[in-house]
Amino acid sequence: MSACVITVKQDGTGDYRTVQEAIDAVPLCNTRRTVIRVSPGVYKQPVYVPKTKNLITLAGLRPEDTVITWNNTASKIDHHQASRVIGTGTFGCGSTIVEGEDFIAENITFENSAPEGSGQAVAIRVTADRCAFYTCRFLGWQDTLYLHYGKQYLKDCYIEGSVDFIFGNSTALLEHCHIYCKSTGFITAQSRKSSQETTGYVFLRCVITGNGGTLYSYLGRPWGPFGRVVFAYTWMDACIKPVGWNNWGKTENERSACFYEYRCFGPGSCPSKRVPWARELIDEETEQFLTQAFIDPDQQRPWLAQRLALRIPYSA
Repeated sequence: MSACVITVKQDGTGDYRTVQEAIDAVPLCNTRRTVIRVSPGVYKQPVYVPKTKNLITLAGLRPEDTVITWNNTASKIDHHQASRVIGTGTFGCGSTIVEGEDFIAENITFENSAPEGSGQAVAIRVTADRCAFYTCRFLGWQDTLYLHYGKQYLKDCYIEGSVDFIFGNSTALLEHCHIYCKSTGFITAQSRKSSQETTGYVFLRCVITGNGGTLYSYLGRPWGPFGRVVFAYTWMDACIKPVGWNNWGKTENERSACFYEYRCFGPGSCPSKRVPWARELIDEETEQFLTQAFIDPDQQRPWLAQRLALRIPYSA
């Protein structure tokens, strides 16, 4: 079955003027891939992909030219009543929220434009299985990319932030991505709750850069006691602290967190100076992490190969 293709253009020459209008037009419980071609522009609006709408693709031309942005935060103050908090919490403050499964985005920027110091300000929350992002940008400060639940694949993406800016409890493989540490903080806050969970984040052949400063960012800290993160074949800027990892102020996390590195390099890669409770993987341990099987273990019905085949080039 061929995909349904609809267009979004702010000047009114497409099928819809806004991204949300296009999503709203997708049939409930749809079983057909719907490609929403988003023309260049800055779309200042929150976007929501509900659970009832799966198989949606957002396709832009270049991520720098196609931007979905909003500025909600977890705890906004009503300035008419200074004591009244009107925020929706970290879970609800995403500029874009994806809950429909089998979602794909390509060449799109997802931004939370709230300024530094605004607290939690999510650019996108993904609470959906089998999602893929190609050549996308995720812009924000604290809690930029909320990989909350499900399995996700990110390739050739750019992710920036300061505090816990890649976080949640999904199973995610980030390949050939650029991670930019804007200021003091933590790259990851993975929240695996038990050793039985198969969740975790793997950064494979990525690049970590900083703002020119040195020794100001951690690779991560465990939001959940069994937080699991792997950096493999990744170049690390001097912004990464030699100790590498933080226990979130709880020594008991050091017994359960699974923080690993494998053959990383660059001035921020200091295996001999890392905290003793994080470690370098040995070759025999890497197979479970360093292939697409980490997020796509079902070889009978592989979803990731299907997502790769569904990439549809943008045409105006």
